[in-house]
Amino acid sequence: MKLARMETDDGVIEGEYADGRVTTEAGDTYVVGEDGRLLAPSEPGTFYCVGRNFAAKIDQMDYDVPDLPDWFIKPAVSLHHPDQPIEYPGWTDELTYAGELAAVIDEECHDLAGEAAVRDVLRGWSILNDLDALDQERRTARKAFDGSGPLGPVIETDLDPRGIDMTTHVGGELRQEANTDMMLFDPYDVIAFLSERYTFRPGDVISFGSPANPGLLEPGDDVEIWYEGIGTLRNPVVASE
Repeated sequence: MKLARMETDDGVIEGEYADGRVTTEAGDTYVVGEDGRLLAPSEPGTFYCVGRNFAAKIDQMDYDVPDLPDWFIKPAVSLHHPDQPIEYPGWTDELTYAGELAAVIDEECHDLAGEAAVRDVLRGWSILNDLDALDQERRTARKAFDGSGPLGPVIETDLDPRGIDMTTHVGGELRQEANTDMMLFDPYDVIAFLSERYTFRPGDVISFGSPANPGLLEPGDDVEIWYEGIGTLRNPVVASE
């Protein structure tokens, strides 16, 4: 089942997404594009983003191979909605995309012991574009700015995150193509590992790194990140005002 959030004249509604429609638990149905627009499918208090998790990217970027998951944090203000234009920040000349699988937490939890415990607290799986201002110093300046985390368009509740394909297209050109079996660290293991250190809250997001070939964006580009079983996260890039 796919879950979505939508901004409508009746306020923000949540429900099951199918065929361009969102149906609430009360049975009300809203048509995307006619009755409103899709929002990011959760409102994370925190994004926990794992890096250096694909061997091909590590080789490409000449990084050291980590012994344990390597992560950083984006704040709540990093959230950016699907289809909403990404405004190119005026303070960077090197904005890059990165198409990442994302898990969404469903209930407050801490110190999860193994895959079964992780499954019990997950709402499902979505897509994150981990935007990066590559010419800035250190990860926080590069990655933790307003709107640096486009998320969505939906959460898929019934998905095995292992062995799924992904692609990233920019302006219709294929830029990334990979499979989650290429990850160094299993998604469930990553979530359990991070839960030893953090208390997750409903809506929080954990992402699992980008495959090889993250690259530069320019105003006028359209970014489309597809993950098998979830869908496609799309955002245009526009010049800063």
